[in-house]
Amino acid sequence: MDRKTLTLVGAAGALALAAHGAYAQMAPPPAGVLTLDASASAEVAQDVVHITLAYEQQSDDPAELANLLNTRTEQVLAAAKRQSAVTAQTGALTVYPSTDSTGHISGWRGRSEVRLDSRDFAAASKLAGSLSSQMQVANVTFSLSPETRDAAQAKLSGQAIAAFRQKAGTASAAFGFGGYTIREVNISSGESAPPRPVMMARMSAAPAAKMADMPIEAGNSTVTVNVNGSVQMTH
Repeated sequence: MDRKTLTLVGAAGALALAAHGAYAQMAPPPAGVLTLDASASAEVAQDVVHITLAYEQQSDDPAELANLLNTRTEQVLAAAKRQSAVTAQTGALTVYPSTDSTGHISGWRGRSEVRLDSRDFAAASKLAGSLSSQMQVANVTFSLSPETRDAAQAKLSGQAIAAFRQKAGTASAAFGFGGYTIREVNISSGESAPPRPVMMARMSAAPAAKMADMPIEAGNSTVTVNVNGSVQMTH
């Protein structure tokens, strides 16, 4: 068999394989396959508080303003880090121009933020109150700690899988089959929380008086685990 003949045979084989692959892709799924989904959800108490502190100032010189904001942020961070139960980190820092009625720049305004995170609500509240003369509370949000979220998801995964298997068994019996085997299954999870009003402070360039500890009360997050996939019903 010469080289030309071999090339023709190879090309024919490749075309046959391609045609077989295309047919396999177009072939209908096996009979007796069910696609199912199930889920399990639970309300879980939020156990982490996030408090954003903010400081606003204005100046005719943007460089001077940035320096003022940085200095205040460093002071607040240094004070916050003395509280071991609360972690502190810098947030956004912005400097932007103010314009007059003619559209010309008349000055500069700036804002810097520090975020406090803690599972100790009382400690976070007390710290925010002690820092309020330097930075005021801009907003408060809550979330689940990774440990709490993972524990909830682990428990719900078992419930969602059990619900999926129950659905598969019930449906298989209803169609006259004796059982089923799992073909494919996917597990996913998510977390959502109802909208909560955001606490906003009215800030001014003048130093604010130290405020009392603010009451902090968290809500719940809904943790959900979803299971979806397909099963092959068997006799």
